[in-house]
Amino acid sequence: MDEIRIRGASQHNLKNISLNIPRDKFVIITGVSGSGKSSLAFDTIYAEGQRRYVESLSTYARQFIGQMDKPNVESIEGLSPAIAIEQRTASHNPRSTVGTVTEIYDYFRLLFAAIGVCHCYRCGRVIQSQTIDSILERILSLPDNTSFSVLAPLVRGKKGEFQKELKKLQKEGFARVRIDGKIRDLAEDIILEKNKRHDIDLVVDRLVLKEGVRKRLRDSLEIAAGRAEGLVRIVPVNGEEMLFSEKYACPDCGISLPVLTPRMFSFNNPYGACPDCNGLGSSMRFMEYLVVPDAGLSLREGAIAPWAGRSSLYYYNVLDALSTHYGFDLNTPFNKLPGKIQKVLLYGSGDEDIKFYHDRGNKRYFANRPFEGAIKQLDRRWKETASTGVRNDLMRYIDLSACDTCHGARLKKETLAVTVMGKNIYELCLMSIRDCYHFFEELQLSPQEKNITERIIREIKNRLQFLLNVGMDYLTLARSTSTLSGGESQRIRLATQIGSGLMGVLYVLDEPTVGLHQKDNMRLIDTLKKLRDMGNTVLVVEHDADMMLACDHIVDIGPGAGTQGGEIIFQGTPAEILQSDVSLTGRYLSGKESIAMPSKRRSVGGRYIILEGASENNLKNIDIKIPVGVFTAVTGVSGSGKSTMIIETLYKVMARRLNQHTGSMGKIKKVVDLGDIERVIMINQHPIGRTPRSNPVTYTGIFSFIRDLFTNLPESRMRGYKPGRFSFNVKGGRCEACEGNGLIKIEMHFLPDIYVTCDVCHGKRFNADTLDIRYKDKNIADVLDMTVNQALIFFSNIPSIKSHLQMLSDVGLGYIHLGQSATTLSGGEAQRIKLARELGKKTNSNTLYILDEPTIGLHFADIQKLLDVLMRLVDMGNTMVVIEHNLDIIKCADYVIDLGPEGGSGGGRIVASGTVEKVAGEEKSSTGQFLRKMISG
Repeated sequence: MDEIRIRGASQHNLKNISLNIPRDKFVIITGVSGSGKSSLAFDTIYAEGQRRYVESLSTYARQFIGQMDKPNVESIEGLSPAIAIEQRTASHNPRSTVGTVTEIYDYFRLLFAAIGVCHCYRCGRVIQSQTIDSILERILSLPDNTSFSVLAPLVRGKKGEFQKELKKLQKEGFARVRIDGKIRDLAEDIILEKNKRHDIDLVVDRLVLKEGVRKRLRDSLEIAAGRAEGLVRIVPVNGEEMLFSEKYACPDCGISLPVLTPRMFSFNNPYGACPDCNGLGSSMRFMEYLVVPDAGLSLREGAIAPWAGRSSLYYYNVLDALSTHYGFDLNTPFNKLPGKIQKVLLYGSGDEDIKFYHDRGNKRYFANRPFEGAIKQLDRRWKETASTGVRNDLMRYIDLSACDTCHGARLKKETLAVTVMGKNIYELCLMSIRDCYHFFEELQLSPQEKNITERIIREIKNRLQFLLNVGMDYLTLARSTSTLSGGESQRIRLATQIGSGLMGVLYVLDEPTVGLHQKDNMRLIDTLKKLRDMGNTVLVVEHDADMMLACDHIVDIGPGAGTQGGEIIFQGTPAEILQSDVSLTGRYLSGKESIAMPSKRRSVGGRYIILEGASENNLKNIDIKIPVGVFTAVTGVSGSGKSTMIIETLYKVMARRLNQHTGSMGKIKKVVDLGDIERVIMINQHPIGRTPRSNPVTYTGIFSFIRDLFTNLPESRMRGYKPGRFSFNVKGGRCEACEGNGLIKIEMHFLPDIYVTCDVCHGKRFNADTLDIRYKDKNIADVLDMTVNQALIFFSNIPSIKSHLQMLSDVGLGYIHLGQSATTLSGGEAQRIKLARELGKKTNSNTLYILDEPTIGLHFADIQKLLDVLMRLVDMGNTMVVIEHNLDIIKCADYVIDLGPEGGSGGGRIVASGTVEKVAGEEKSSTGQFLRKMISG
């Protein structure tokens, strides 16, 4: 069968559609936002493929796997096992890195264990193997009459009971062992926990260093080394233990290492992880840049944030005493003070006494004592307090910083002293994927090393190549996955899937071009074609024009969104859709319809937001200058530093100043000007609520007006009903059988949980008395079931409700239901609901709005609606900053800031800034090249 045949698909808003999708082809499903693309691709095709696979497993196995409901479809034939590569955020586990999720780090561990060169972490010399004679001489150099034991390490960090091994040792004549640091007699009944890791050392001999002991010591060392694969542990009664190896030891420092194994290079294993941070690479502490967020301020102006705003006389007396003692001016900016003074102010004067004074009545009292310092004082208060309020206040000045022992490398110093071609494993992970690939291309090995590592290096290079192919060349393998965007984590999973080399699989992807610059698009398209050529069906939900024109087959769903969508408008090849007048997508692709360039741009000048010396992540000490009162687009190749500049630095600095934001912020030298901005708001694509009880009208506040309307009806007033009566979240008016959910969950154990409509309220969520109250013959449940467009007509004579509903309609959400669960809304829909709420605010001007790729999930037609809303907010006297790759948005901006020139370490600089036309003329700008084609074409 060369087709996937779908019949009678009615999931969500799909209108009982039937279609055939060619197998082993690259297929795009497109259409306006909310038309039913994801309902077809993910909730029907993928869900059924996954469900059939899970049903083939035993009932025992099924209870451990997340079950999927059977989609609402009559039949699907020709379906392969399905894998979904969605846009969900990657793991938030702090131990998860790009290297670990792609498994490249696992191959690194094998490589270093196989051919790594050991060095002494103290002197840097290459560690050589030790002989029994060199071990003997080292022990004989200890002071006379030293009592010590000779141990053979038999078990190191392994789980088990080891009953057979212990009994065998007893039969062989040994008397004692050391288990987990405690000496035990082999004659006693030793019972160990089976699931706990244990260390077992055999006590070979106990000696005192004196004349005549040499022969016996040598025999004991040979027995110990023979028993423990060349390892010998010497445990003096008073002194530090010594581990010797016949394989690795430093001749100068006497430092020994066990045989290199892959677990020594794992920061998730106690044998490799840094003992101080347990392999996290960071620790929580009070940070200088948070305690002094704006070093351009003086102490009088509140440079030290925890002291800012204090008006007590004591505080000024302390500062006065410090300035007198050290001879500095309190009006000098903090960054102009000598380094020694800065250090004293933050970390204290140490043992140096300072003459402090305080006034009481008419007398002045003096006291000589050291000064504690701002950070030391915060540290002490954190340790001493039991108050949650005080701790929450102090958290503003705490951030993760690199571990003092491993400096962020996560591994033990012994492990970091092992190198391949002069690089340790952490240095290799700090390289960008592009540089790392070049490292392995140029790796020179001896014939023996080549034989050992041939397969390992081939796997490493293949996986690095896959990441390069999906535009991830700027990432480092040490990058934490929690810092990746949804698009980045999706492309990493895509690269991993290509590495698996599967055939006959149905891959379903959700907008893989998200966050990808136009120059990287072709590489991603080639990667998807490679996946197809391996014998797989690639099904992609996508709006990108380049991707649509490069595919084999297009399915366009529409014509509108929500209840107006769910139909097949067009199905065929890219060449055929360009000729179609029925398909809205086809009209945009062929150029019959387009998003017009603005006839006039707002003039840039006057006020600016200016931050100097931004250096977070890969930013190269740049000055951020954003014009106020206009629409600014921030562009650049993937990984060039756009999010770091706007979200980590600009937003967090502004939020700290204006919104009392308490988290960390990007490193800057000085805040020059905030441009008289009064508020800063980030409008992202995060859900508007995490529970099914949250919906568009509760989030926007419209539900309060609707409940007030129902409360003031004559019938409600006669019964004494209050607004809470019309809420499904509190007792009183809701149906108590389902607690206002409308559904009741029935657990089915190894089958999926079933949600059945409540048989008391029949899904209405309210009790009968509440539903008796009607306005224009509609009760509260009927109102929540209306779409925004229906409600606009219904409430046309209620201005307070109509004006807010109009905002939702203006942002293109006329199709959503008023009571639609927040968990069913897409990221783009959630973002537009937030925009509608902002539009509805009465006092809305002089606000900085920041949006990160608002076009995610938007069709060409929806982008026009979004632009209209953004322009409306700017016309109200606000400032708009948008991080964007979409050229239709960029060409409509008043001002463009382009970062680059490359991603990762090659980025972090402002390549071009100015009007769209100015950036388009900049030869060095990658974005400018694509803008030039669009403007001229």
